[in-house]
Amino acid sequence: MIGFGAQVAAIARRDLRRERRTGEVVWVTLPFGAIALLLVPLAIGTDAPMLQRIGPGLFWVVVMLFGVLISVRQTNAETTAQRDQVALTGLDPAAIYVGRAAASFVLLVVFQAALGVVTLVLYDVPVEGLVLLPVTFLVVGAGLALLGTLAAGIVSTGTNATALVPLLVAPLSIPLLIGATQALEALRLGRSSLTWVLMMIVTVLVLAIAGVLSARPLQETG
Repeated sequence: MIGFGAQVAAIARRDLRRERRTGEVVWVTLPFGAIALLLVPLAIGTDAPMLQRIGPGLFWVVVMLFGVLISVRQTNAETTAQRDQVALTGLDPAAIYVGRAAASFVLLVVFQAALGVVTLVLYDVPVEGLVLLPVTFLVVGAGLALLGTLAAGIVSTGTNATALVPLLVAPLSIPLLIGATQALEALRLGRSSLTWVLMMIVTVLVLAIAGVLSARPLQETG
């Protein structure tokens, strides 16, 4: 028997290799996210002060909408037969969940970094006071990865479960969205963002616990 960490690493490497072959995030999701950020300046014109005000908030909205999509599609890339084959290997379902979430986390951090550059260019967002922004990227990436992987696990249990995904994703992503936007605003104004970061961390922990505890029942149901 291999250890839990080795199982997690094996699943994460498998999903990242699959993404390298398909390029779905780089060639599909990322361009659509960049286009979403581009449409707003085209719609409201070149009002620089307004663009600077709405840029950070719009960035996080796009990250939330497309970020969960990355996790869900990444996890649902395998067929039912492939999921059954993985289950027959005897891997811990919790390790499978964490491994899938870890792969999605890596992709989400890259996704956020790329969209962040696009936001800086299109909205001329000042970078002063944003030194701690990478921490927010990591926490949001972890939360979306765990949330999307959990939602994908529910979808894999049957066709009727698809309707539950919006009901699960929407309310649980709200703390991440509010925490990210308010933490960024606090950093820009020179105030402490610790409260908002802690709120996001608590959300991440809740998602991690829920995902690990539900991994085996979801695998057996699927």
